[in-house]
Amino acid sequence: MAEQGEYHRLEDFEEDSPPGEEELLVHVTEGLQDSWHHIKNLDNFFTKIYHFHQKNGFACMMLSDVFELVQFLFVVTFSTFLLCCVEYDVLFANRPLNHTGGTAPDRSKVTLPDAILPAPQCAQRIRASGWIIFLLVMAAAFWLYRLVKVLCSLLSYWEIRTFYIKALNIPSEGLCNYSWQEVQARLISLQRQQQMCVHKRELTELDIYHRILRFKNYMVAMVNKSLLPVRFHLPLLGPVVFLTQGLKYNLELLLFWGPGSLFQNKWSLRPQCKRAGARRELAQRLARTMVLVGLANLLLCPCVLVWQLLYAFFSYAEVIKREPGSLGARRWSLYGRHYLRHFNELNHELQARLSRGYKPATKYMNSFTSPLLTVLAKNVGFFAGSILAVLIVLTVYDEDVLTVQHILTAITLLGLVVTVARSFIPDEHTVWCPEQLLQRVLAHIHYMPDHWQGNASRSETRSEMAQLFQYKAVFILEELLSPILTPLILIFALPSRALDIVDFFRNFTVEVVGVGDICSFAQLDIRNHGNPQWLSAGQTEASVYQQAENGKTELSLMHFAITNPRWQPPPQSELFLSQLKEKVQQDAAAAPPAQRILAEGPLGTSLLSEDSAAAPDGLLASVLARPIFSASGLVSWDRRFTQPCSTASAAASVLASLASSLPGPARGPATDSPGCHSDRRHPEESLFLSESRLRSLSRSALIAEVASAEMSLHAIYLHELHQQQQQGPGPQAVGVWMATGAPKLPFMTAGSAARASQAQHREMPLGGWAEEEEEEEEEEEQTTT
Repeated sequence: MAEQGEYHRLEDFEEDSPPGEEELLVHVTEGLQDSWHHIKNLDNFFTKIYHFHQKNGFACMMLSDVFELVQFLFVVTFSTFLLCCVEYDVLFANRPLNHTGGTAPDRSKVTLPDAILPAPQCAQRIRASGWIIFLLVMAAAFWLYRLVKVLCSLLSYWEIRTFYIKALNIPSEGLCNYSWQEVQARLISLQRQQQMCVHKRELTELDIYHRILRFKNYMVAMVNKSLLPVRFHLPLLGPVVFLTQGLKYNLELLLFWGPGSLFQNKWSLRPQCKRAGARRELAQRLARTMVLVGLANLLLCPCVLVWQLLYAFFSYAEVIKREPGSLGARRWSLYGRHYLRHFNELNHELQARLSRGYKPATKYMNSFTSPLLTVLAKNVGFFAGSILAVLIVLTVYDEDVLTVQHILTAITLLGLVVTVARSFIPDEHTVWCPEQLLQRVLAHIHYMPDHWQGNASRSETRSEMAQLFQYKAVFILEELLSPILTPLILIFALPSRALDIVDFFRNFTVEVVGVGDICSFAQLDIRNHGNPQWLSAGQTEASVYQQAENGKTELSLMHFAITNPRWQPPPQSELFLSQLKEKVQQDAAAAPPAQRILAEGPLGTSLLSEDSAAAPDGLLASVLARPIFSASGLVSWDRRFTQPCSTASAAASVLASLASSLPGPARGPATDSPGCHSDRRHPEESLFLSESRLRSLSRSALIAEVASAEMSLHAIYLHELHQQQQQGPGPQAVGVWMATGAPKLPFMTAGSAARASQAQHREMPLGGWAEEEEEEEEEEEQTTT
């Protein structure tokens, strides 16, 4: 049973909000027509501003919406045409045609018009099928609903375009030249002039993030606390995670914006959700709503399933034919995106971070091979390739071979079998280091279960990693099964969690004056949600129930402070950052100089990466490889230091020196990040960016690269200190996730270089479900409802 807490009101720590105001967002009609005073719904307003920026302006958004409507209309029309208006017996030459009208059939070649039925016959076939008429009516109603929403969306985004031009002084043609941080800075400045928010004199970066990510932070917190029923143990398959776009949509409908949800509007919980005495009644009502929504999903299952199948076929068929190995590519799962997401992390920030971790994650997953599958793949590939070679030779010798029935089908299928079999055969000349590869993944994704540490070469670790980083084929299969499985989860699994969900929203919701009801974890409050195992011992009063798992509060605070360097943290959070900064300086003093560590960058990169030592990967490779060099004797050990350099001390040394190479104006003198000095040098003197690289980057891109490297180093550093704290006092660890004691070389294993081309490209959408873009589209739909 969850501990019983009370919903409470949280005053702004800057004390710039008027006290005693009960209504947070009140629309006051005043000012000029072109002014933006006292906006009624700032959540929708800031969300639209963000989406307008991320989708590159009005023209791109308009075209995307229009083509989405056209695409839906095309799929429905073309599917109906193929089903009712094509004579397949004629197309497949199973029935001869008689073009002349005589008694003898015409044996000439069949043309496409011969296989297409006349319009009256086609319409008669459609009218004769009740199911087709029902599906077409449903499709037409949905298309009209989408049309109305698109028109309303375009009108609202035209106003946002005007806001960008007149209020923010950002022209449409120059929007791509502005980063989100620059747009956000102009929003904060505009608040001082026009008072968009009536109850706050000053807006902060955290206020804007809270409004854009209000519901997203709740979802991230519920995944972090393992509250949602997305983990199942199935016979033969073992533990699996199931979270699809359809299930996520229904969860948000139930909890946030649907009829009967826990929120009465975009920024406030229902009053009964705030009272402990009404928890059981509210939980029973929520459980009934879950069952009703599940039954509605069950009734709509045929329509949704047909659409999923058609859309998947039209999206992936051509890609699979052209590039069969694309299904063997990987992507970050929807569950992984929620598990790895920081509190107060925008979509583009998350996507950039996961994209940087895509290559090392792919290399880590490819380092595991199955000897049994390798033997089978070699023999299957041999037999299929032999038959394919004979067919190709015969085709080259005489093209009439192609006229043989099903010969093209055989060649296509054999080519597909050979391609798939080849993907399971590892490159015998490639050697991987699983522990170091997993550490490289951690540097970018920032979160990892404790039991993975030291067990990177185990198949259990790989299986759990596959839940976060799944095959594209698994993603497609899950989405196709979603219309069937989502109703079952809503009816049978979710209602048992209703009371826990109600308790969660009451215990972990605070009211911030001028912002509304938000998830308390999003406040980045170390005192109320810190974990003593993550360097917040003595600063937190949180119980085990109140603590965020896996150091999410501490890492989210670090990420937000680095991403928004001008943000002034609350006193308790600032204390944590200051103490972490002091710890970094202490460890840096006992480590080799950063210049010496970075000088080993090419050697580290050659061990951990196939790429050249480009920043920031070269910098991370230097830090991660330093303990390996010290343990193996590849580099000399400076006897002035009492112990060989660990990963934590190497990261601390580079962090302390990296601060002096950051651009001063970008960070601000009063908001130095942890481990940073105040004496900034110019970007041209950067420790890890070459002169040509510096010239090729804009100022905002340079700051983003430095911030990314800084956060990666902090993630490594915090995880290493967390492990040291769990191990207890004793000698400092020498290697990466190594136990204390004598230095030892990292475990090396022969890995698979199969799908190497997939490791070189970014996480490409193959059509169909547009992955992270769907989340933005769903948020846009919510803002227009």
